[in-house]
Amino acid sequence: MLAIDTLARVLAYANSYIDSRSGRPVWPSVSVDDLRTALGGALPNRGVDSASVIDGLMQAGESGVVTTTGPRYFGFVTGGALPATVAADWLATVWDQNAGLYVMSPVASVVEEVAGRWLLEVLALPATASVGFVTGCHMANFTALAAARHEVLARAGWNVERAGFAGAPPLRVIVGAEVHVSVIGALRLLGIGSDQLIRVAADDQGRMRPEKLEQALGDQSGPAIVCAQAGNVNTGAFDPLADVSTIAQRHGAWVHVDGAFGLWAAASSALRHQVRGVERADSWATDAHKWLNVPYDSGLVFVAHPAAHRAAMSLTAEYLARSPLEPREPMDWTPESSRRARGFAVYAALKSLGRRGIEELVDRCCLLARRFADRLRTDSSVTILNDVVLNQALVRVTPRDGDADRATREVLRLVQEERVCWLGGTRWHDMDAMRISVSNWSTTEDDIDRSADSILRAVRRIVAGGT
Repeated sequence: MLAIDTLARVLAYANSYIDSRSGRPVWPSVSVDDLRTALGGALPNRGVDSASVIDGLMQAGESGVVTTTGPRYFGFVTGGALPATVAADWLATVWDQNAGLYVMSPVASVVEEVAGRWLLEVLALPATASVGFVTGCHMANFTALAAARHEVLARAGWNVERAGFAGAPPLRVIVGAEVHVSVIGALRLLGIGSDQLIRVAADDQGRMRPEKLEQALGDQSGPAIVCAQAGNVNTGAFDPLADVSTIAQRHGAWVHVDGAFGLWAAASSALRHQVRGVERADSWATDAHKWLNVPYDSGLVFVAHPAAHRAAMSLTAEYLARSPLEPREPMDWTPESSRRARGFAVYAALKSLGRRGIEELVDRCCLLARRFADRLRTDSSVTILNDVVLNQALVRVTPRDGDADRATREVLRLVQEERVCWLGGTRWHDMDAMRISVSNWSTTEDDIDRSADSILRAVRRIVAGGT
């Protein structure tokens, strides 16, 4: 059992770590062998007291921590952790509630209900949509697409939950050429292989081309699901959601929107045009641990057809006591029966920020992404490959003489070694690029400028040295 003094030591350490984030190197310098030595060894025959275990973990573990919650982490699309969400997440651990059934935790159930209603309002989705709290956007896509599979096959007279997939009417799944890998992974879990997908061409920013979608849907008939995207993981671009919905619904297809981070554009009056028509889709997936800045293990799924959502997810057993007083059972909307009460952190983020705070957070990150791109453009050897319409910037080093792919990779290496900031590499249209994602609530203009200076130093060094 953890003693109170052990918890107090963790609290003191946490405060110290949080205070250090803005000045810490973003990427650790420790080697994997050093970490294995510090943390490994044989499992002891007799247990070690909890204070020693936690002290050892803090001391050895900190050297291998990536400062993802700090203001200069731009790798992947990773939010920070708002103070209220960290505290709420600790509270969820202290209470240790199973959020599967109302009878197991009335407070977890009601918090999810309230937070779900707020989310639908903020994201401008139908008030009657069902909401599920899952681990991340991968599972949100899985859940939504399970509901889609149920519904489109049910319309064709097939109950996939009872009869399985074998012998079912042929199901077409149509995706854009720039579909995110989590959608592919979710479909694979549902028995739909990547080779079965119909891929629709995209434009130079990664947006699905509506005329190609029309052609793909018109080629055949029968059950169909169209997967659209709100926020390309490289460029931040949005599929034309209104056009996609019009075309898909004319052909009787279900429209699912993968909006891992881009769906939050709906919270901004300045950016809302990017998701025009999003409310006409049938399901949506997003992450709270991205732009809502809650700790990890927090995804959200919304379905415009609650009956299909429940049919795909709900389980029954004699021992699963459902409350006669509470019709909304949390386990009806997620793939998990037992799960952490992750709704507390989402509730805390929404209430601590408020509607205006969410909008300001999204707008500020997008302004900072544009500032980042503008700073880097001042060097003639840097090219920004995308239209910076959201919080993503694609950066390529293009020396007058030399190999641009190699130069880009070398600049990325130097930046990561300097550890002022951290950003990752990607491939875009057969070109190497550096990908910048600005998603953290605590990032400032100074953080952007320091990071841009680090990148520009590396560019000058590589270009001057030749590649």
